[in-house]
Amino acid sequence: MKRVTRRATLAGAASLPFGAAAQPRFPDRPIRLIIPWAPSGPADSGFRILAESVSRKLGQSVVVENKSGASGILGAMALQEAKPDGHTISQMHMSVLRQPLLNKTLTYHPVDDLTYILQITGFTMGVAVRADAPWKTLPELLAHAKANPGKLNYGTLSIGSTQHLAMERVGLAQGLSWTHAPYRGTADTLRALLSGEIDFASEASGWAPMVRAGQLRLLAVFTGGRAPRFPDVPTVRELGMDIVVDSPGGVIGPRGMDPAVVRVLADAFRAAAAEPEHLKFLDNMDQPLLLLDGPAYRDAMARTLAEEREVLRKLKLLPS
Repeated sequence: MKRVTRRATLAGAASLPFGAAAQPRFPDRPIRLIIPWAPSGPADSGFRILAESVSRKLGQSVVVENKSGASGILGAMALQEAKPDGHTISQMHMSVLRQPLLNKTLTYHPVDDLTYILQITGFTMGVAVRADAPWKTLPELLAHAKANPGKLNYGTLSIGSTQHLAMERVGLAQGLSWTHAPYRGTADTLRALLSGEIDFASEASGWAPMVRAGQLRLLAVFTGGRAPRFPDVPTVRELGMDIVVDSPGGVIGPRGMDPAVVRVLADAFRAAAAEPEHLKFLDNMDQPLLLLDGPAYRDAMARTLAEEREVLRKLKLLPS
Protein backbone atom coordinates (compact mmCIF):
# COMPACT_ATOMS: atom_id res chain seq x y z
CA MET A 1 0.00 0.00 0.00
CA LYS A 2 1.28 3.43 -0.94
CA ARG A 3 1.82 5.60 2.10
CA VAL A 4 0.23 9.08 2.02
CA THR A 5 2.66 11.52 3.50
CA ARG A 6 1.94 14.91 5.03
CA ARG A 7 3.91 16.49 2.20
CA ALA A 8 1.72 14.79 -0.42
CA THR A 9 -1.43 15.90 1.35
CA LEU A 10 -0.26 19.51 1.42
CA ALA A 11 0.77 19.32 -2.22
CA GLY A 12 -2.68 18.01 -3.16
CA ALA A 13 -4.41 20.79 -1.26
CA ALA A 14 -2.19 23.36 -2.95
CA SER A 15 -3.33 22.10 -6.36
CA LEU A 16 -6.98 22.95 -5.61
CA PRO A 17 -8.42 26.28 -6.75
CA PHE A 18 -7.67 29.07 -4.30
CA GLY A 19 -9.98 28.85 -1.28
CA ALA A 20 -11.77 25.70 -2.49
CA ALA A 21 -10.66 23.55 0.43
CA ALA A 22 -11.98 26.02 2.97
CA GLN A 23 -14.99 27.27 1.03
CA PRO A 24 -18.10 26.62 3.18
CA ARG A 25 -21.34 25.49 1.66
CA PHE A 26 -23.85 28.33 1.24
CA PRO A 27 -25.97 28.81 3.22
CA ASP A 28 -24.35 27.36 6.30
CA ARG A 29 -26.67 29.09 8.79
CA PRO A 30 -30.10 30.83 8.78
CA ILE A 31 -30.67 33.67 6.33
CA ARG A 32 -32.03 36.97 7.61
CA LEU A 33 -34.64 38.46 5.25
CA ILE A 34 -35.53 42.06 6.07
CA ILE A 35 -39.00 43.24 5.08
CA PRO A 36 -39.15 47.04 5.48
CA TRP A 37 -42.87 47.10 6.25
CA ALA A 38 -45.10 46.22 9.17
CA PRO A 39 -46.28 42.58 9.48
CA SER A 40 -49.47 41.33 7.80
CA GLY A 41 -49.55 43.81 4.91
CA PRO A 42 -49.52 42.65 1.26
CA ALA A 43 -45.77 43.26 0.82
CA ASP A 44 -45.06 41.29 3.99
CA SER A 45 -47.44 38.40 3.26
CA GLY A 46 -46.08 37.61 -0.20
CA PHE A 47 -42.48 37.52 0.98
CA ARG A 48 -43.34 35.29 3.92
CA ILE A 49 -44.69 32.75 1.42
CA LEU A 50 -41.42 33.01 -0.50
CA ALA A 51 -39.35 32.72 2.68
CA GLU A 52 -40.98 29.42 3.67
CA SER A 53 -40.39 27.96 0.22
CA VAL A 54 -36.78 29.15 0.01
CA SER A 55 -36.12 27.67 3.47
CA ARG A 56 -37.18 24.25 2.19
CA LYS A 57 -35.11 24.56 -0.96
CA LEU A 58 -31.89 25.69 0.75
CA GLY A 59 -32.16 23.57 3.90
CA GLN A 60 -31.74 26.60 6.14
CA SER A 61 -34.30 28.82 7.80
CA VAL A 62 -35.10 32.15 6.18
CA VAL A 63 -35.93 34.33 9.15
CA VAL A 64 -38.17 37.30 8.36
CA GLU A 65 -37.38 40.52 10.21
CA ASN A 66 -39.80 43.43 9.85
CA LYS A 67 -38.18 46.88 9.98
CA SER A 68 -40.94 49.35 9.18
CA GLY A 69 -40.70 53.12 9.00
CA ALA A 70 -38.50 55.68 7.24
CA SER A 71 -40.45 55.32 3.96
CA GLY A 72 -39.44 51.68 3.65
CA ILE A 73 -35.67 52.11 3.40
CA LEU A 74 -34.56 50.50 6.67
CA GLY A 75 -33.77 47.25 4.89
CA ALA A 76 -31.48 48.97 2.40
CA MET A 77 -29.87 50.91 5.24
CA ALA A 78 -29.23 47.70 7.21
CA LEU A 79 -27.50 46.20 4.17
CA GLN A 80 -24.92 48.98 4.25
CA GLU A 81 -23.56 47.49 7.49
CA ALA A 82 -24.12 43.80 6.69
CA LYS A 83 -21.46 41.32 5.54
CA PRO A 84 -21.84 40.51 1.82
CA ASP A 85 -21.98 36.76 2.49
CA GLY A 86 -25.61 36.26 1.47
CA HIS A 87 -26.89 35.63 4.99
CA THR A 88 -28.51 39.08 5.22
CA ILE A 89 -30.81 40.14 2.37
CA SER A 90 -33.74 42.50 2.00
CA GLN A 91 -36.87 43.10 0.03
CA MET A 92 -36.33 45.67 -2.74
CA HIS A 93 -39.00 48.18 -3.78
CA MET A 94 -39.15 51.57 -5.47
CA SER A 95 -38.76 53.68 -2.32
CA VAL A 96 -35.25 52.27 -1.94
CA LEU A 97 -34.48 53.76 -5.35
CA ARG A 98 -36.39 57.02 -4.96
CA GLN A 99 -35.75 58.13 -1.38
CA PRO A 100 -32.05 59.01 -1.90
CA LEU A 101 -33.26 61.43 -4.59
CA LEU A 102 -35.77 63.03 -2.22
CA ASN A 103 -33.67 63.01 0.94
CA LYS A 104 -30.14 64.43 0.78
CA THR A 105 -29.26 62.96 4.19
CA LEU A 106 -29.29 59.44 2.73
CA THR A 107 -25.78 58.60 1.68
CA TYR A 108 -26.20 55.17 0.03
CA HIS A 109 -26.37 54.89 -3.76
CA PRO A 110 -29.44 52.80 -4.69
CA VAL A 111 -27.67 51.04 -7.57
CA ASP A 112 -23.95 50.97 -6.77
CA ASP A 113 -24.23 50.20 -3.03
CA LEU A 114 -26.50 47.15 -3.33
CA THR A 115 -26.34 43.72 -4.98
CA TYR A 116 -29.40 42.96 -7.09
CA ILE A 117 -30.35 39.31 -6.72
CA LEU A 118 -33.72 38.84 -8.43
CA GLN A 119 -36.68 40.94 -9.49
CA ILE A 120 -39.85 39.03 -8.63
CA THR A 121 -43.06 40.96 -9.00
CA GLY A 122 -44.71 44.35 -9.34
CA PHE A 123 -47.95 46.08 -8.53
CA THR A 124 -50.98 46.90 -10.63
CA MET A 125 -51.50 50.65 -10.41
CA GLY A 126 -54.69 52.20 -11.73
CA VAL A 127 -56.89 55.26 -11.90
CA ALA A 128 -60.21 54.83 -10.11
CA VAL A 129 -63.28 57.02 -9.61
CA ARG A 130 -66.54 56.53 -7.72
CA ALA A 131 -69.15 54.48 -9.53
CA ASP A 132 -71.41 57.55 -9.78
CA ALA A 133 -68.67 59.80 -11.21
CA PRO A 134 -69.48 61.42 -14.58
CA TRP A 135 -66.35 60.02 -16.25
CA LYS A 136 -66.69 56.59 -17.84
CA THR A 137 -63.18 56.57 -19.37
CA LEU A 138 -59.77 58.07 -18.62
CA PRO A 139 -59.91 60.29 -21.75
CA GLU A 140 -63.16 61.78 -20.43
CA LEU A 141 -61.51 62.51 -17.08
CA LEU A 142 -58.51 64.08 -18.79
CA ALA A 143 -60.74 66.21 -21.02
CA HIS A 144 -62.56 67.50 -17.93
CA ALA A 145 -59.21 68.29 -16.26
CA LYS A 146 -58.08 70.18 -19.36
CA ALA A 147 -61.27 72.23 -19.46
CA ASN A 148 -61.05 72.91 -15.71
CA PRO A 149 -57.36 73.44 -14.89
CA GLY A 150 -56.52 72.99 -11.23
CA LYS A 151 -60.09 72.12 -10.25
CA LEU A 152 -59.83 68.32 -9.93
CA ASN A 153 -58.08 66.79 -6.96
CA TYR A 154 -56.75 63.26 -6.63
CA GLY A 155 -55.30 61.10 -3.90
CA THR A 156 -52.31 58.78 -3.64
CA LEU A 157 -50.26 57.01 -0.99
CA SER A 158 -47.91 59.97 -0.40
CA ILE A 159 -45.86 62.71 -2.01
CA GLY A 160 -43.19 61.18 -4.22
CA SER A 161 -44.83 57.75 -4.19
CA THR A 162 -45.00 55.61 -7.34
CA GLN A 163 -48.73 56.32 -7.51
CA HIS A 164 -48.13 60.07 -7.30
CA LEU A 165 -45.42 60.14 -9.96
CA ALA A 166 -47.48 57.94 -12.29
CA MET A 167 -50.35 60.43 -12.31
CA GLU A 168 -48.05 63.41 -12.60
CA ARG A 169 -46.42 61.80 -15.63
CA VAL A 170 -49.87 61.71 -17.21
CA GLY A 171 -50.35 65.36 -16.33
CA LEU A 172 -46.99 66.31 -17.82
CA ALA A 173 -47.71 64.35 -21.00
CA GLN A 174 -51.14 65.97 -21.44
CA GLY A 175 -50.28 69.46 -20.21
CA LEU A 176 -52.74 69.23 -17.31
CA SER A 177 -52.85 70.70 -13.83
CA TRP A 178 -54.69 69.27 -10.83
CA THR A 179 -54.31 69.11 -7.07
CA HIS A 180 -52.57 66.22 -5.36
CA ALA A 181 -53.84 65.09 -1.94
CA PRO A 182 -51.38 62.71 -0.22
CA TYR A 183 -52.65 60.14 2.30
CA ARG A 184 -50.95 57.80 4.76
CA GLY A 185 -51.98 54.63 2.95
CA THR A 186 -54.04 53.13 0.16
CA ALA A 187 -56.97 52.43 2.51
CA ASP A 188 -57.08 56.10 3.54
CA THR A 189 -56.96 57.22 -0.10
CA LEU A 190 -59.85 54.97 -1.07
CA ARG A 191 -61.93 56.06 1.92
CA ALA A 192 -61.42 59.67 0.81
CA LEU A 193 -62.49 58.74 -2.70
CA LEU A 194 -65.67 56.99 -1.55
CA SER A 195 -66.60 59.92 0.70
CA GLY A 196 -66.20 62.46 -2.11
CA GLU A 197 -63.19 64.16 -0.54
CA ILE A 198 -61.24 63.63 -3.77
CA ASP A 199 -62.34 63.23 -7.40
CA PHE A 200 -60.16 60.27 -8.33
CA ALA A 201 -57.36 58.10 -7.04
CA SER A 202 -54.10 56.86 -8.49
CA GLU A 203 -53.47 53.76 -6.43
CA ALA A 204 -52.31 50.16 -6.29
CA SER A 205 -54.82 47.33 -6.51
CA GLY A 206 -56.45 47.91 -3.12
CA TRP A 207 -59.30 49.24 -5.25
CA ALA A 208 -59.99 45.78 -6.71
CA PRO A 209 -62.64 44.61 -4.17
CA MET A 210 -64.48 47.95 -4.44
CA VAL A 211 -64.42 47.81 -8.24
CA ARG A 212 -65.82 44.27 -8.20
CA ALA A 213 -68.46 45.36 -5.67
CA GLY A 214 -69.57 48.21 -7.92
CA GLN A 215 -68.48 50.99 -5.56
CA LEU A 216 -65.65 52.22 -7.77
CA ARG A 217 -64.99 52.36 -11.50
CA LEU A 218 -61.53 51.52 -12.80
CA LEU A 219 -60.68 53.78 -15.75
CA ALA A 220 -57.22 52.52 -16.70
CA VAL A 221 -54.19 50.63 -15.42
CA PHE A 222 -50.54 51.60 -15.70
CA THR A 223 -49.20 48.08 -16.33
CA GLY A 224 -47.75 46.95 -19.66
CA GLY A 225 -50.74 44.65 -20.30
CA ARG A 226 -54.31 44.57 -19.10
CA ALA A 227 -55.04 43.20 -15.64
CA PRO A 228 -56.31 39.60 -15.99
CA ARG A 229 -59.27 40.16 -13.65
CA PHE A 230 -60.22 43.42 -15.40
CA PRO A 231 -59.79 42.57 -19.09
CA ASP A 232 -62.14 45.34 -20.25
CA VAL A 233 -60.06 48.08 -18.62
CA PRO A 234 -57.45 49.57 -20.99
CA THR A 235 -53.86 50.39 -20.14
CA VAL A 236 -52.66 53.98 -20.11
CA ARG A 237 -50.34 53.08 -22.97
CA GLU A 238 -53.26 51.80 -25.03
CA LEU A 239 -54.85 55.21 -24.57
CA GLY A 240 -51.95 56.90 -26.34
CA MET A 241 -49.55 57.76 -23.51
CA ASP A 242 -46.24 55.90 -23.42
CA ILE A 243 -46.35 55.43 -19.66
CA VAL A 244 -45.90 52.03 -18.02
CA VAL A 245 -45.60 51.79 -14.23
CA ASP A 246 -45.42 48.39 -12.56
CA SER A 247 -43.40 49.32 -9.45
CA PRO A 248 -41.15 46.24 -9.60
CA GLY A 249 -39.72 44.68 -6.48
CA GLY A 250 -37.49 41.80 -5.56
CA VAL A 251 -34.51 40.76 -3.46
CA ILE A 252 -31.28 42.65 -2.81
CA GLY A 253 -28.18 42.13 -0.71
CA PRO A 254 -25.14 44.10 0.42
CA ARG A 255 -22.67 45.42 -2.10
CA GLY A 256 -19.91 43.01 -3.14
CA MET A 257 -21.66 39.64 -2.87
CA ASP A 258 -20.01 36.57 -4.43
CA PRO A 259 -21.74 35.89 -7.80
CA ALA A 260 -21.97 32.19 -6.92
CA VAL A 261 -23.93 33.04 -3.74
CA VAL A 262 -26.14 35.40 -5.72
CA ARG A 263 -26.94 32.56 -8.14
CA VAL A 264 -27.90 30.20 -5.29
CA LEU A 265 -30.29 32.77 -3.84
CA ALA A 266 -31.68 33.81 -7.22
CA ASP A 267 -32.38 30.20 -8.22
CA ALA A 268 -34.14 29.49 -4.92
CA PHE A 269 -36.31 32.62 -5.04
CA ARG A 270 -37.11 32.11 -8.73
CA ALA A 271 -38.34 28.59 -8.06
CA ALA A 272 -40.31 29.75 -5.01
CA ALA A 273 -41.94 32.56 -6.97
CA ALA A 274 -43.32 30.07 -9.50
CA GLU A 275 -44.90 27.75 -6.92
CA PRO A 276 -48.71 27.53 -6.82
CA GLU A 277 -49.15 29.12 -3.37
CA HIS A 278 -47.21 32.22 -4.39
CA LEU A 279 -48.89 32.44 -7.80
CA LYS A 280 -52.29 32.25 -6.08
CA PHE A 281 -51.25 35.10 -3.78
CA LEU A 282 -50.18 37.22 -6.75
CA ASP A 283 -53.45 36.52 -8.53
CA ASN A 284 -55.48 37.54 -5.47
CA MET A 285 -53.50 40.79 -5.25
CA ASP A 286 -53.54 41.50 -9.02
CA GLN A 287 -49.74 41.45 -8.99
CA PRO A 288 -47.85 40.33 -12.11
CA LEU A 289 -44.89 37.96 -11.98
CA LEU A 290 -41.94 39.97 -13.36
CA LEU A 291 -38.89 37.73 -13.01
CA LEU A 292 -35.60 39.37 -13.94
CA ASP A 293 -32.10 38.11 -13.12
CA GLY A 294 -29.76 40.21 -11.02
CA PRO A 295 -27.63 41.94 -13.71
CA ALA A 296 -30.67 42.81 -15.83
CA TYR A 297 -32.53 43.92 -12.69
CA ARG A 298 -29.65 46.21 -11.75
CA ASP A 299 -29.51 47.69 -15.26
CA ALA A 300 -33.28 48.29 -15.24
CA MET A 301 -33.04 50.08 -11.89
CA ALA A 302 -30.18 52.25 -13.16
CA ARG A 303 -32.36 53.36 -16.08
CA THR A 304 -35.33 53.89 -13.77
CA LEU A 305 -33.22 55.99 -11.41
CA ALA A 306 -32.39 58.39 -14.24
CA GLU A 307 -36.05 58.55 -15.30
CA GLU A 308 -37.24 59.16 -11.74
CA ARG A 309 -34.69 61.94 -11.24
CA GLU A 310 -35.98 63.71 -14.36
CA VAL A 311 -39.65 63.42 -13.35
CA LEU A 312 -38.90 64.69 -9.85
CA ARG A 313 -36.92 67.57 -11.35
CA LYS A 314 -39.86 68.56 -13.55
CA LEU A 315 -42.18 68.41 -10.56
CA LYS A 316 -39.73 70.52 -8.53
CA LEU A 317 -39.53 67.81 -5.86
CA LEU A 318 -35.75 67.43 -5.88
CA PRO A 319 -34.12 69.06 -2.84
CA SER A 320 -31.99 72.06 -3.62
